[in-house]
Amino acid sequence: MTTSPSPIHVIGGGLAGSEAAWQIANAGVPVILHEMRGVPGIKTDAHHTDGLAELVCSNSFRSDDWEYNAVGLLHAEMRALDSIIMSCGDANQVPAGGALAVDRDGFSQAVTAKLEAHPLVTIVREEIAGLPPEEWDNVIVATGPLTSPALADAILKTTGEESLSFFDAIAPIVHADSIDFDIAWRQSRYDKEGPGGDAAAYVNCPMDKAQYDAFIDALLEGPKAEFKDWENVPYFDGCLPIEVMAERGRETLRHGPMKPVGLTNPRNPTVKAHAIVQLRQDNALGTLFNLVGFQTKLKHGAQAETFRMIPGLQDAQFARLGGLHRNTFLNSPKLLDRQLRLKAMPRLRFAGQVTGVEGYVESAAMGLLTGRLAAAQALGRDLAPPPPETAMGALVEHITGGHLEGSKFQPMNINYGLLPPLEAPKVDEDGKRINPKDRGRARKRLMSIRGLAALKAWRDAA
Repeated sequence: MTTSPSPIHVIGGGLAGSEAAWQIANAGVPVILHEMRGVPGIKTDAHHTDGLAELVCSNSFRSDDWEYNAVGLLHAEMRALDSIIMSCGDANQVPAGGALAVDRDGFSQAVTAKLEAHPLVTIVREEIAGLPPEEWDNVIVATGPLTSPALADAILKTTGEESLSFFDAIAPIVHADSIDFDIAWRQSRYDKEGPGGDAAAYVNCPMDKAQYDAFIDALLEGPKAEFKDWENVPYFDGCLPIEVMAERGRETLRHGPMKPVGLTNPRNPTVKAHAIVQLRQDNALGTLFNLVGFQTKLKHGAQAETFRMIPGLQDAQFARLGGLHRNTFLNSPKLLDRQLRLKAMPRLRFAGQVTGVEGYVESAAMGLLTGRLAAAQALGRDLAPPPPETAMGALVEHITGGHLEGSKFQPMNINYGLLPPLEAPKVDEDGKRINPKDRGRARKRLMSIRGLAALKAWRDAA
């Protein structure tokens, strides 16, 4: 006679927690989903209902194009793994062009109804204040960016970290292959070598005085996103938005992140640039670069328009735009293993935005994965994360150490820059020559085909 495994506990009924619970139950393991919304007197500053998987911001899951968009690839991978978030999203879709957008109330109600109807899912409305009880030996913490203060404090004490919830500075990140190296060049300031001996670690984009003045005007005049009342943002000098620095004087940036000293343009070595924007490698693959010191609260449309004024970035493609906002996430490369378990307390797994992924779909994908990993453990099976060629595997690589070692870990949306690169094809499947301008698009399709094949092979072998 076989005994059924002990229940797995999932803390948090957002997108990640709901997805984790669904995956666990579908694996034949009982799951208890704990959600504090619905308890009288307990609420968050962002949610409006007590429904599971409530969408608190946009109603869009972004692009659904699996061939040419990394988010669409992630959608396809999740559908292949019977995602409750994707199935309920598809069932509650509203017109949105090439994006998957949903009726937010219908979507939440559908997720809630499916979980309530599953015989192996128990939903308990309660706050888990502090660490889960010691007898819970298989736990997923999926509490998102608004983790309750008591639980956040307990995690801090367990990990020894100084801060879990803070105002994180986010600079824009561009795809390396969209930088115009007929204008930009590689060089470290004063040719100073880094730990690896590289004296050309930065990409440099020069500006003359007219270009600099126009750029400052755009920063000052561009529309800014406003903070929520509950964010209570304390600006501090080490992390000022770039437009706030510009407000302190037109020359401030030339003496800060855009200072032109210690750099020589090899194409025009006798002329000193008026200002220089530097980009620093952001991931170990070298496919992504961030704009150094360019944390910003410019609205996204204004960001893309303004930052493309920078010579060398006129055709920049952004993997992520900038921001400065309250967030709660772990220093995951330091604290989590590849099973997304807390190294200091392996009975705890983490899922969702708290792990350092950004976006609805990315958060749900990490819930899906932790649910499968936790269920495999409960059933006595070994299960490795998906390979890095998949969108899901690439996210795991990012949050468990795929960012450049020694750099500050920052949350990330899924994008092709996180996947191992492929050479852009020169001919199509019929042997016809591909226009050089279209090769980047063709490469994305090959990366997506490779990712889906790898995901399905992983699924079938599990």
